[in-house]
Amino acid sequence: MYPDTPSVSQLSHVISQAAAPAFLLGALAAFIAVLISRLNRVVDRTIVLNGISDDDTVRYRLKADLPRLMRRALMLNRAIFWAVIGSISVTLLVVVAFASALVQVQHERGVAILFMVALGAFTVSLVDFAREVRIALNEFDHHA
Repeated sequence: MYPDTPSVSQLSHVISQAAAPAFLLGALAAFIAVLISRLNRVVDRTIVLNGISDDDTVRYRLKADLPRLMRRALMLNRAIFWAVIGSISVTLLVVVAFASALVQVQHERGVAILFMVALGAFTVSLVDFAREVRIALNEFDHHA
């Protein structure tokens, strides 16, 4: 048997608690868009450098940038992965909050754990992004 339907005040309370995670989800979505844009630029540059002929003695030295671009792509890929994990955690957090209100179960611990997981994943993503930015500010970018 289902418990009584939650009251409007209970749902209003859950909606107000879901506002902060919704903003975090929006920030994560924007951050993922930035990461994907940077990854696209790295991939495009890699394609251009791989297109340089071995006979082109003037531009062949630019191919030395390929290992650095591969490291950047790897870090961006990891940053995207962790940002997506954070986004999934936030989404689950909101679902758990509403589901627990529906069945009238305490949800504070589950929501707190999911929020910490989301922030932890976001932190790891930011660290990988910071490392990628440091690599990107290398001298090779000035020789295109």
